[in-house]
Amino acid sequence: MFNTVLLCAYFAVLLGIGWLCRRRASDVKGFVLGGRSVGPWLTAFAYGTSYFSAVVFVGYAGQFGWRYGISATWAGIGNALIGSLLAWSVLGRRTRIMTQHLDSATMPEFFGRRFGSPALKLAASFIIFIFLIPYTASLYNGLSRLFGMAFSIDYSWCIVLMSVLTAIYVIAGGYMATAINDFIQGVIMLFGIIAVIWAVLESKGGLSAAMTALAHQNADPSIVPNGDVPGIFTSFIGPEPLNLLFVVILTSLGTWGLPQMVQKFYAIKDEGSIKKGTVISTVFAFAVAGGCYFLGGFGRLFSSSLGVTAKGIPAAGFDAIIPEMLKGLSPLLLGLTVVLVLSASMSTLSSLVMTSSSTLTIDFVNGTVVKKMSDKSQVLWIRIFVVVFIAVSAALALVQYNSKSPIAFIAQMMGVSWGALAGAFLAPFLYALYSRRATAASCWTCFIAAPVFTLFCIFFRDSVPEILKSPINTGALAMLAGLVVVPVVDLIARRPDAKIVNGAFACYERKIVVSQSTALGERTVS
Repeated sequence: MFNTVLLCAYFAVLLGIGWLCRRRASDVKGFVLGGRSVGPWLTAFAYGTSYFSAVVFVGYAGQFGWRYGISATWAGIGNALIGSLLAWSVLGRRTRIMTQHLDSATMPEFFGRRFGSPALKLAASFIIFIFLIPYTASLYNGLSRLFGMAFSIDYSWCIVLMSVLTAIYVIAGGYMATAINDFIQGVIMLFGIIAVIWAVLESKGGLSAAMTALAHQNADPSIVPNGDVPGIFTSFIGPEPLNLLFVVILTSLGTWGLPQMVQKFYAIKDEGSIKKGTVISTVFAFAVAGGCYFLGGFGRLFSSSLGVTAKGIPAAGFDAIIPEMLKGLSPLLLGLTVVLVLSASMSTLSSLVMTSSSTLTIDFVNGTVVKKMSDKSQVLWIRIFVVVFIAVSAALALVQYNSKSPIAFIAQMMGVSWGALAGAFLAPFLYALYSRRATAASCWTCFIAAPVFTLFCIFFRDSVPEILKSPINTGALAMLAGLVVVPVVDLIARRPDAKIVNGAFACYERKIVVSQSTALGERTVS
């Protein structure tokens, strides 16, 4: 009963905020970017909650904690240092300046105007729509297991409930409603993860006792390299340091090329907000991501209740690990955990549907299907696509849940999406912000190569080397390859149009006047 009341109160707050923000979502810039006036706390929490969802808490924390033990915490540390601190420092300011200068509200629109190529804009919008769908579907799966455990609710109803609620407040309030809700959801996540870690470790006798028990856990070395080495699951680098490195790269560097993450920088208010947001986002990532992976590292302590197959994995799959760890929690903590994961999932879902629907409308329908759309018509189309995108991803979640495909685990679904998206966009976007030599040719190379490479390794899994059989590894390699491919192609490609390049980079050369408390200025001689 308590859990139900807690959920109802939570839902009421989300819907109320959506209703209150409806006036801020009357035009495209207001609906998609919040008028580019969002402060540091809202932007940082929107970034963090879009980053960490049920995919991380249930899927990644469970699977990688099982395979790598406590060393999986390195993924959380990487998320904080590379995915948050470095991402904000390298991309934040330049993204905000150039996207406003080019008057672009989406990543495809940025590519189209930065390189003077409408075709690039259309290609980028197609890639986003195709590869965000499996990522969105993976959000429902992780949430369903906890809902089923806490409320005995059928999986289908979990999907319907989450879909309808997210659609209502996104359609009503646009980006500002999602940002405010993300802040509330982020606070819940911070307190929730601390409480859950404490409760789970206490159930095993405390941190010291849990670490001792984990040090005695062994795995079949034919399945987990070095799995039979004493204390390997409590070691600094774990049993598979190379594969762990790929996990860190995918989950940390990947955010640099994900449109739903990068677009948070479009909307931030000012210079001071970027500096504050960098610190807030990094601390948030340390707490939430570090906490999730640290908690997942103790998954093997629950082997007896999970049941382990001959292949060395839990009988119900990796996605069952975290829910099993939470079964013994009190009703209060269990309710808090469900709200925690629901918050993480709905915040990410709202970010994904905003990105996909705005991209389809601004970058595909407007100017291609409809030659010239009014501002009011664009907002209407975006809202329609919000419904369409949620419906399609929900349907895919149901199909995926009942299938026995090789990407049935949450982590694999996310790996496919992140690998293709970040592999396609990371390097072109980064070089477009910094290099005058960046060309449309290098963009096209990444746009084509990364999705093709990722999909080939999935559908022709038996024909690729062992290291490429994991979507995690293929995604990480696609990102790293792009950082090398782009400058190489730029060296041999035709130089870009000087007028387009100079026009784009003029924003960085514009002179501004600031107070002497901000910049010392010229030294005066008395």
